[in-house]
Amino acid sequence: MSAERGTQDGGWVETARVFFALWPPPEAAQHLSDVADVFAQCAGGRATRRTTVHLTLAFIGDVKLERLADLKRAARHVRAEAFDLTLDHFGLWHHKRIFWAGCSVVPPALVELASALRTALQAAEFDVADARRNFFPHVTLVRKVMAPGTQLPNHAPLSWPCAHFVLVSSSLSAKRAAYRMIAEYPLITAALSLGEL
Repeated sequence: MSAERGTQDGGWVETARVFFALWPPPEAAQHLSDVADVFAQCAGGRATRRTTVHLTLAFIGDVKLERLADLKRAARHVRAEAFDLTLDHFGLWHHKRIFWAGCSVVPPALVELASALRTALQAAEFDVADARRNFFPHVTLVRKVMAPGTQLPNHAPLSWPCAHFVLVSSSLSAKRAAYRMIAEYPLITAALSLGEL
């Protein structure tokens, strides 16, 4: 949690810096963290730690603590199907100096989830960063890459089953970010869908 100065009464307003994301199972997080470590050793930069590997669905930023309940409520109205995410290629954004993992075939259910979530958040009057841009799913593995000409790795595709998404609070420091899950939202599985018929 953080605090920022309010504009109405000059006091301090408690806020949380939050975002919604897909969070990988431990084995997938470990694999991606290992890839990040190896690439950072070759290209320099700051590798993503195993405990912070994620795929951002919607970044909100600072939200007043009194509005967190509204944020959670908006996300509870999102209904989307569970799906498998296959990360099968890597890329490097030279201008941002970011090494990332992505999928050559984006699951339609992932696009629908991100769209439904953004719609629900905007309807609840929350600002979503980059809401006007096309959603490009990726997992950031290394930031501040020092040698952008480094050859990208070649690994077997990684399958990541996605059965829920999460709301995460982010605390920033001079060294690194620390994340804490504050809510979890299940996705609809085939079994659940059949049970609702």
